Amino acid sequence: MTDDQLSRTFAALADPTRRAILARLTAGEATVNELAEPFPISVQAVSKHLKVLERAGLITRGRDAQWRPCRLEAAPLETATEWIEQQRRSWQERFDRLNRHLQDVQRGQDGTSPDDPSAA
Repeated sequence: MTDDQLSRTFAALADPTRRAILARLTAGEATVNELAEPFPISVQAVSKHLKVLERAGLITRGRDAQWRPCRLEAAPLETATEWIEQQRRSWQERFDRLNRHLQDVQRGQDGTSPDDPSAA
């Protein structure tokens, strides 16, 4: 997945209506009318949200005679999750290093040497 795809994924997830649509689709396929039911917006407005989700690769729309079900596509979410997890690990490592440094500084101020095994 390219950075542009990741940007489309995050942009699509930025809207609470689109997140709610995706949450509904975790329960299974649904039509545009079914997806529009809980929202105080028009079916056309929901369709616009679906186009954003579709461009981001987060949903696909099938065709079964007159029925056009929308279904969730997990791959872009998994890629976004991996990216978030990489960032989390990077920040956790930085916080751990900062914590060790602050402990070393604090031990030095207590009059103990950071190299003194009895200081631990």
